[in-house]
Amino acid sequence: MEAFNGTAVVNMTVKKLEPVLVHPAAETFKGLYFLSNIDQTFPYPIEIMFSYEVNGMGNNAADVMKESLAKNLVKFYPLAGSLTLGLDGKMHVQCTGEGVPFVEATSDCTLEELGDISYIDSKFRELIHYVDGVDSILNVPILTVQMTRFRCGGIVLGIAMNHILMDGEALLYFLKSWGKITRGIHLSVEPYLDRSILSPRQPPILDIPHPEFVKLKTKTSTPSDQESRVYQSFCFKPQKLQQLKQLAKEKGSVTNPTSFEVISALMWIMRTKAFKTEPHVTIKLLTHVGVRTKIKPPMPECYFGNCLAVSCAVCKAGDLIEKPFSFAVKIVQEAIKKVTDDYIKSTIDYYEVTRDVLQTENTAWISKWSRLPFYEIDFGRGEPVQVAPALMVWNFAVTISQRRESGNIILTLGFPESVMERFQQMMLLELEQK
Repeated sequence: MEAFNGTAVVNMTVKKLEPVLVHPAAETFKGLYFLSNIDQTFPYPIEIMFSYEVNGMGNNAADVMKESLAKNLVKFYPLAGSLTLGLDGKMHVQCTGEGVPFVEATSDCTLEELGDISYIDSKFRELIHYVDGVDSILNVPILTVQMTRFRCGGIVLGIAMNHILMDGEALLYFLKSWGKITRGIHLSVEPYLDRSILSPRQPPILDIPHPEFVKLKTKTSTPSDQESRVYQSFCFKPQKLQQLKQLAKEKGSVTNPTSFEVISALMWIMRTKAFKTEPHVTIKLLTHVGVRTKIKPPMPECYFGNCLAVSCAVCKAGDLIEKPFSFAVKIVQEAIKKVTDDYIKSTIDYYEVTRDVLQTENTAWISKWSRLPFYEIDFGRGEPVQVAPALMVWNFAVTISQRRESGNIILTLGFPESVMERFQQMMLLELEQK
């Protein structure tokens, strides 16, 4: 089993042209665009890479991509605007049609030399057009694109997005639409842009507790803020996943555990040990749960926006560490099952009344990208051979498929250096255990 510690695979050089703003190809709505209370919950950037082996679009591939992006932005016009803070204290999109920054780049290496991008590497951020050092999420671009051509003719498409505008399913829908336009296919279904469908109830009803927003009273000592942050990736093969599921089902306390549930539980246990959390301390695990089909009535299939809830498993650190593995899996599974229609509507109402943000003190946080069919995104050059994050939000973990037809799932996350050293030792020992 393998872990990757952020050392570059090759000494990759990337030469970038200046960004060009791609505007919508036709006139679009101008003015304020409403964002839901669910959107307000996810104010952080996401960076993701798509690797394509052979360039089937010729030397003018970037021009083709920019032209089709401009057409797609007519349908998805909020992505061509910028964030602003409204009088109600919530973030909105100022739809101006100013466009999406698009960067053309070249690299002197091949995709083979680049290596397996599912193992996170700080060097891979050169494949993303990002803005660092901003003092507010309002200054993070809603969307940027970088298209890097490699010596072998392969391409990496780097996407940076502001999560407050869309979740993984919405991003997938946008990218698949862009791909269809690039291939000359007419879009049969328009994106559903009206986010008022997720408006709070009147009056709001706070009838369900939401520990994900509640600050824990007990704090624990944490490594210095000056300590380096280290990001690593760990590979779970099908045999190990099956082994963990069988372990979770011992004594009949858990039924039908998923790969995501057992990975989440294992990560939570080892994170708690690695941080040396005292047994009496209350800890949490937050998980992103897609709710498009859980809401009643179900959301439109083409809804464009965030449609997530955050489940919250809570226990004492001592219980998590000392009790059988099935205990951790069970409380993770039960927390996810609590995400019902009532829970989702209560979350929307809770934010409306409190304006609280997710609390991450003594908290692990994980999201599942492995369920999203990113490998279906085709811009006329076939499906991507790999899809992977280029950067992780601090204190956030993600699971993603290693390759298009691989059963392997990659867990990527970041900790302070001393914590990661302990976490890696424990995780590798577990992954290597037969």
